[in-house]
Amino acid sequence: MKPVRIAVAGVNGRMGKMLVQAVAQHPQAVLSGALEHSASEALGLDAGLPSGIQTGIAVSSDIDAVLSQSDVLIDFTRPDASLPLIERCAATGVKMVIGTTGYNDAGKAAIAKAAQQTGIVFSANYSVGVNLTFHILDTVARVLNEGYDIEIIEAHHRHKIDAPSGTALRMGEVIAHALGRDLKECAVYGREGHTGARDTQTIGFATVRGGDIVGDHTALFATEGERVEITHKASSRMTFASGAVRAAVWLSARGNGLFDMQDVLNLK
Repeated sequence: MKPVRIAVAGVNGRMGKMLVQAVAQHPQAVLSGALEHSASEALGLDAGLPSGIQTGIAVSSDIDAVLSQSDVLIDFTRPDASLPLIERCAATGVKMVIGTTGYNDAGKAAIAKAAQQTGIVFSANYSVGVNLTFHILDTVARVLNEGYDIEIIEAHHRHKIDAPSGTALRMGEVIAHALGRDLKECAVYGREGHTGARDTQTIGFATVRGGDIVGDHTALFATEGERVEITHKASSRMTFASGAVRAAVWLSARGNGLFDMQDVLNLK
């Protein structure tokens, strides 16, 4: 079996460096390309240099050249950088694993449209543990469906630019769906001042930003006399990178369509 040729976008970023390592460690994958913006100081250097490994792949800003020699592109960048990549992958048929968060409705629509022309895995979080947590939350919410106040608390490093995190929002979506609610109508993002008594039909979100926290997420179900907390804590970005590479290898054998990590892990 030929190894899956995987390219990485934003290769000089925090997640990009981890993804290069994760591709190198996977027995069924090989690094085929490394993308950075046209002003990056990393252009022309070996993609593995920041991680202390030799890949033989030079960092490039030429999207089409990189895609021409790749089966799957993994993208953990920003929505404004990601959308042109999505468009080019759709046009060329290169599959895509998207870990970028913070898309608006138009961005999500662009991803859904591109998935009609190529295979895309789009997930808020690529950790196997987090995706198992999503699965568990569906069951918990269906059981604790009356009289429980639901709060989602997330914490990330100081550099994260979107809030709440994509993972926290996905937790809210899973819970809301299990309860037959629309998250857009029941979500409460932060509280300040005289808020009055809590509406038990709402799902609250609290965001913490500081230091180098990789990612902590807790879904809290509280009622009179007890509370249930479902928590996941990540201590290394490698868990996300390894999951994304696993998704890329899985996706390489699929056709067009929009998938998520629950599909990859056969949790549906």
